[in-house]
Amino acid sequence: MQTNSYLFFDGRCEEAFQFYEKVLGAKIEAMLRAEGTPMADKVPPEQRNKIMHARLTVGGTVLMASDCPPDQYQAPRGFSVTLGIETPAEAERVFNALADGGAVQMPIAETFWAKRFGMLTDRFGIPWMINCEKPM
Repeated sequence: MQTNSYLFFDGRCEEAFQFYEKVLGAKIEAMLRAEGTPMADKVPPEQRNKIMHARLTVGGTVLMASDCPPDQYQAPRGFSVTLGIETPAEAERVFNALADGGAVQMPIAETFWAKRFGMLTDRFGIPWMINCEKPM
């Protein structure tokens, strides 16, 4: 069994995934639009160029997403996408890149459990936790 996160965006899925690919050293595996699919005629014309399904590999995990119809979009809450990062320097780099244009809830710093830990919501409205654990 495998667990994957599926994110919904307010029309900025493609932009977000291109950003995550760059910042996280990830790879976009799929980016499917409604246009050109059998679903195209069931989607409003203004939504046909939006993302129906995207898939990004980050290390050994998968992050999936799509654009939500504007009348159904709700800002994400009650969860965070968590990244376990090996070194403090890389944790700080990723945190700062994701925080650019977003909102920091907890600045990245050393904690009793982590060399670095921080919480933020990125410019796309996605909540993240960055964690660089101390050896147990």
